[in-house]
Amino acid sequence: MTAPAAPAPTTTAGRLLALGRTEATLLLRNRTALFMAAAMPLVMMVALKGILDQQAATTPNLDLHANLVNGVAGLVLLFVVYYNLTTAYVARRGELVLKRLRTGEARDLEILGGTALPSVVLGLLECGLIGAVGAARLGLPAPVNPLLMALGLLLGIGLLIALAAATSAFTKTVETAGITTLPLLFLAQMGSGLLLPLETMPDGLATACRLLPTTPAFQLMRLGWFGTDGSDEPTGFPGSWLEALPHLGLGVLWLAAGVWAARRWFRWEPRR
Repeated sequence: MTAPAAPAPTTTAGRLLALGRTEATLLLRNRTALFMAAAMPLVMMVALKGILDQQAATTPNLDLHANLVNGVAGLVLLFVVYYNLTTAYVARRGELVLKRLRTGEARDLEILGGTALPSVVLGLLECGLIGAVGAARLGLPAPVNPLLMALGLLLGIGLLIALAAATSAFTKTVETAGITTLPLLFLAQMGSGLLLPLETMPDGLATACRLLPTTPAFQLMRLGWFGTDGSDEPTGFPGSWLEALPHLGLGVLWLAAGVWAARRWFRWEPRR
């Protein structure tokens, strides 16, 4: 009689995918989250189009299409990644899932990353769909610098994951996530050029808003596609890198601060 074969050793990728599949199953059962993810881009595009049309009447040369696509993509990332992930971390903590996972092979970063995987994939798919629809229906030009646009997207997702982990530490229940996430959602929507383009603001206010945590990533996405963040004339591939340097530097600093906050305050089990 032969001895049973030893189980194949697991890998980081395998653990991430396993955790991601489990989280995806739970997400698919959450009809409210799925409805928001599916319907929100369309609703936001219609609502934001009306807002931008009103702003264009008082702001000459406002690029409606650039602001529309960038604004909707930013809103998708905020709600699909940041808000959904904050509720996921809180829910798994309350169910003691996170505590149990820490007793197994998975490392802390793998647990956090696996939980975030479905929200990240959904956010990327929706941003890709928004870009495709925008290019097809609005006649938008090809991206000036796709690498820069992708870098801004990844920087924004990384920051929002870290901020979701940090926010979950101050969120007792899933129901209160709507309150604890509200400050960042409000600041990002109103101050990072999503609902109110920065070029429509007074210079001093626009400068302050460019320093907000989410602004650099959103500005990099716009700069990579359209060759401008709205403050200067459009530029080409080489010039876009030069324009991006301030946003990149500030974005990396905010990402480091978000990771530090998540490591400092994230809680793996409920308070007793």
